Amino acid sequence: MESLLREKLAQYKEPQKVMALGLYPYFRAIESDQDTVVQIDGKPVLMFGSNSYLGLTNHPKIKEAAIKAIEKYGTGCAGSRFLNGTLDIHLELENRLAKLVHKEGALVYATGFTVNSGVIPCLTGKDDFLLYDEFDHASIIEGKRLSFSKQIKYKHNDMDSLEKMLKKCDPDRIKLIVSDAVFSMEGDVAKLPEMVALAKKYNASLMIDEAHSLGVFGDKGKGLCNHFGLTDDIDLIMGTFSKSLASIGGFIAADNDIINYLKHTSRTLIFSASITPASTASVLAALDVMEEESWRQENLWKITKHSLEAFRNAGFEIGHTSTPIIPLYVRDNAKTFQLTHMLMEDGVFVNPVVSPAVRSEDTLIRFSLMATHTIAQIDEAVEKITKNAKLLGII
Repeated sequence: MESLLREKLAQYKEPQKVMALGLYPYFRAIESDQDTVVQIDGKPVLMFGSNSYLGLTNHPKIKEAAIKAIEKYGTGCAGSRFLNGTLDIHLELENRLAKLVHKEGALVYATGFTVNSGVIPCLTGKDDFLLYDEFDHASIIEGKRLSFSKQIKYKHNDMDSLEKMLKKCDPDRIKLIVSDAVFSMEGDVAKLPEMVALAKKYNASLMIDEAHSLGVFGDKGKGLCNHFGLTDDIDLIMGTFSKSLASIGGFIAADNDIINYLKHTSRTLIFSASITPASTASVLAALDVMEEESWRQENLWKITKHSLEAFRNAGFEIGHTSTPIIPLYVRDNAKTFQLTHMLMEDGVFVNPVVSPAVRSEDTLIRFSLMATHTIAQIDEAVEKITKNAKLLGII
């Protein structure tokens, strides 16, 4: 007799439906490094689906640092940061990150997801208030779900909505606002100056997720908070290593009292094995390269401007993005899968974003840039995307 659990889960057939149409776009195996051109099924494919905004994943200095770390420390730490899994290079990285975002301290986690899912539940209690943008990253939403506090959603990047929600909060209780700096699917930028003003007006605290803005915004890639000159007004700054910093892991930075509290209460830190030696050394080396090779950030903005103009001129709807994340709105689940498949056949890798990740009427192709893309590669991709979008009646 089949268990009730297996019986229930066997009814989930959505992926199989897309597979049957020959349009399944997930878990595509890449046979090379994460560069502007990758190998898939033995063929070269233009990569416009990567979060490696500075193009550092195959940088020789970073690879060398990872290899040396393995030679010295081995391949893993075999325990959590709390117990036996803290290395001297973990502490070195934390000091470096704290200085980067101008905070007293920082704490390194195994992944960026476990930063948000492990920090947010610790910060507010059952009588406090947690306010979040409706388009916040899934890791923030997961952290929110684990919190016992009163949870209030405000409309995306809508400061009138945020203020309306703040007015509903008890003025004598903690109020924490959590937002992405750059929204990962839409590519638009949080209105930090207005958020800081509202936080001060209503005595609220701010936690900003810099996952998609480190390396992109700010002086030598220090992030959006630095870009606006508001670092000191943000209580907690979060970041990941899996985007611009070419590795995996994440961190939270704040004053020493907050860091001390999180070190002894955050479950995803205490009960997760620590970030590997190779990953840690990779991030340290990536921070060096980010500072030394400023041309990467400069070129990223040059090609971003070129790409935004090209897609607008081609007739695409790209929303409010002003960043290297460019959403090409399709607004149809089936056509989003079709376009992704047609582009793969044409040698262009992009990411489909469909329901339930977004509403069915908001489906899109996520086109993202690396500093190492050339204008010629971008123009080729835009031409192929335009051709196939016209065939499908999207533009």
